[in-house]
Amino acid sequence: MTRAVGIAGLGTAVPPKVLTNKEIEKTVDTSDEWITSRTGIKERRIAEDHVSTSDLAFEAAHEALVSTNMKPEEVDLIIVATVSPDMIFPSTACFTQEKLGAHKAAAFDLGAGCSGFIYALAAGSQMIATGLYDNALIIGAEVMSKQLNWKDRNTCILFGDAAGAAVIKPVEEGKGFLSFYLGADGGGADLLSLPGGGTKHPATHETVDKGLHYIQMAGSEVFKFAVRIMGDASLEVLKRAGLSPEEVDLLIPHQANTRIVDAAVKRLGLDKNKVCVNVDRYGNTSAASIPVALYESFEQGRIKPGDNIVMVGFGAGLTWGSTVLRWA
Repeated sequence: MTRAVGIAGLGTAVPPKVLTNKEIEKTVDTSDEWITSRTGIKERRIAEDHVSTSDLAFEAAHEALVSTNMKPEEVDLIIVATVSPDMIFPSTACFTQEKLGAHKAAAFDLGAGCSGFIYALAAGSQMIATGLYDNALIIGAEVMSKQLNWKDRNTCILFGDAAGAAVIKPVEEGKGFLSFYLGADGGGADLLSLPGGGTKHPATHETVDKGLHYIQMAGSEVFKFAVRIMGDASLEVLKRAGLSPEEVDLLIPHQANTRIVDAAVKRLGLDKNKVCVNVDRYGNTSAASIPVALYESFEQGRIKPGDNIVMVGFGAGLTWGSTVLRWA
């Protein structure tokens, strides 16, 4: 027999430093108007040089534990969804575990790009549902700014740094995660990647000179994929939960681009008041995007017990993931 699993607490961490479009104008051939009209982004947060992904993950996780009245030593599992880890190994989750003092917890990273938080929720919730663990810290954390070529206007305008965390636990039957839908299309792997630093292109003078250690993106192809998959994934996960779009109380999409979000909203026929959008203030924070938006929605009083929440994202891989959560 499996157990229902839901979210018991939330936390976030966003760096204090704000980088506006106007400031980017000074170093890259672009403009505030161009960035805003095409992406909806006005500003993003940038981590200080000494701040790593595990630092932000720790802050968000600590707040989530406090909100749940949990002690670090009570945590069973830590999953960090990230594509900007502290190191290739050990995992950022292990660094986060040590900073928290959660020494009882198993810990690992999950790399599914901007879909990572949904993938991590799916993995962690199944381990709790089956009784392997009683709780988990699911964290989406990124310091994307350190992987950007700040002379490449196609990528440097888009991304920001942040972390969001959720404590998941068993909840009352009929509440919590009602369904998940995960997918991938490896044929699009080269459309959004960081080629350098792994075994295919290990670090050499040549890979550094070629800029292979920076994020590479075929923007128009990723945009077309995202517009299609955000709607498809939302409809599929609702179908799996036995719900219609009319029963959605809040949509929390990956915050990449307002035009992509608008396309998903139109496909679902949702009122814009039922959608969380904060990409204007944070940019694309990859795996941190959805948990930060979820946290803000909760803090703003937009989430009530019994509400049906759809979270949906797409990312490098290419990957996609969606879930329906009935708030406990």
